[in-house]
Amino acid sequence: MSRLLRAGAAAAVALSLASCAGKAPDTAAAPSSTAAGATSSLSAAGQTIQVSYAGGTITGGGRVPVKEGTSVILEVTSDVADEVHVHGYDLMQDVTPDAPATVTFDATIPGVFEVELEELGRQLLTLQVQ
Repeated sequence: MSRLLRAGAAAAVALSLASCAGKAPDTAAAPSSTAAGATSSLSAAGQTIQVSYAGGTITGGGRVPVKEGTSVILEVTSDVADEVHVHGYDLMQDVTPDAPATVTFDATIPGVFEVELEELGRQLLTLQVQ
């Protein structure tokens, strides 16, 4: 009976190894920009996302995909003084016409999160962490 169990266990191991053979590791890099227009690039330092607000117009908004666990560098320029708020992560950073805001964090919470100019109530973009 034990010889039959050993043979079955060996067959199970062989099947599981065979099912993994030929699979390439997931090394696809994030696109350099998203379809919605936000500028986003992925490097060894993490994913940098750039968005600006000027004259009431948002440049680089939309939904930005972010791989969970990635270090995110969010760079925001604005022609008005306000506070950049990353909802869900509860991160805030002042922005002025003379001083862009840089918010750096690790995307460890999956979901969709708004990034807005808090005082104006203007959504700049959404982060889709998955």
